[in-house]
Amino acid sequence: MVDASQVPTEAEIELGSRLGTAMMGLGRQWAAVSSQLSKIGIDKTSMVLLGALKHIGPARSNALAEAVYSDPSTISRQVAGLVKDGLIERRADPADGRASLLAVTDKGRALLDARHRQRSSSLARMLAHWPEEDRERFVELLERFLVDHERAIPTFIEEHAAEMARARGEN
Repeated sequence: MVDASQVPTEAEIELGSRLGTAMMGLGRQWAAVSSQLSKIGIDKTSMVLLGALKHIGPARSNALAEAVYSDPSTISRQVAGLVKDGLIERRADPADGRASLLAVTDKGRALLDARHRQRSSSLARMLAHWPEEDRERFVELLERFLVDHERAIPTFIEEHAAEMARARGEN
């Protein structure tokens, strides 16, 4: 439950509305890009999993699922495809020989590096007409927002689930 000191003002709610609308628009745009890229073999979900695994290092599938806010059964098909394509490999878990760890292969790292460079170049070209100080400030603020957003995800989910339960007449 939110305490009274955290209840936003009407102006803050309006700003939140504008932010939410902008985020939804960005989400739709990225969905369109993802849809087109999937037609040429670049699957967004696989790239997210591969990137997360590169970031966290060798991990069990449940840890990978947790890192991308998903369920292990949901990612199993994508992981199998990444293993089949040689982008991820299964290794014996040194802490428990019965379990396996997933790890990014050299081929997977090369793909991620190439995709990162391409995405970075595309975004740099998109913002090239902005003044340098605006570009720097925008990225700084967006990075700050992402840290706060990730921290707020559990509360966000809890609040929305509670609101849905109230709307359905559940208590």
